Amino acid sequence: MKLYYSPGACSLSPHIALHEAGLAFEAIPAPTKTHKLPDGTDYYTINPLGYVPYLTLDDGRSLHEGPAIVQYIADQVPAKNLAPVNGTYARYKLQEWLTFIGTELHRSFSPLFDPATPAETKAAAITKLQGRLNWVDGELADKQYLMGDSFTVADGYLFTVTNWAQYVGLDLSPYANIVAYRARVAARPAVVAAMKAEGLLK
Repeated sequence: MKLYYSPGACSLSPHIALHEAGLAFEAIPAPTKTHKLPDGTDYYTINPLGYVPYLTLDDGRSLHEGPAIVQYIADQVPAKNLAPVNGTYARYKLQEWLTFIGTELHRSFSPLFDPATPAETKAAAITKLQGRLNWVDGELADKQYLMGDSFTVADGYLFTVTNWAQYVGLDLSPYANIVAYRARVAARPAVVAAMKAEGLLK
């Protein structure tokens, strides 16, 4: 498999999942600003949408949405328990978390990275994020991870998205449970490996 990623972007989530799963893969940088791969290839010729993550399988098929990619990865190694079994209530709770992170957190961060976003719009996005993060903080009050005591692919996604707070001036210190949770996730060997591979850790 090949994972196309941009350092620190949402593609860090499947990068973490692949390391957690222990699957063989090649990680290929696809910078979202230049869209040029290390060998000079125009990334749009690989993925016409031009964004990351993008996962190509050994048989030539591909996936291009993070929540779908991480569930695919998890299902390749069911013994790792990175996602509950398909068809169970717990699996739908995982999908609920992946959807919430994508639509309520990830999407709200996006305008904060755009220099053209008006200050008023950025302030509104920060306010929305603060409210959502306050709710997540409450959900983590008695849990090690989002789904309980076991790490799942949803945790890799939440860790990735909340990691952006440092780049947009969003203070996470009011959310003690999130801060403690992030420390637990950051200490996982697979997370360290993925972040080192992307140049986010020395």
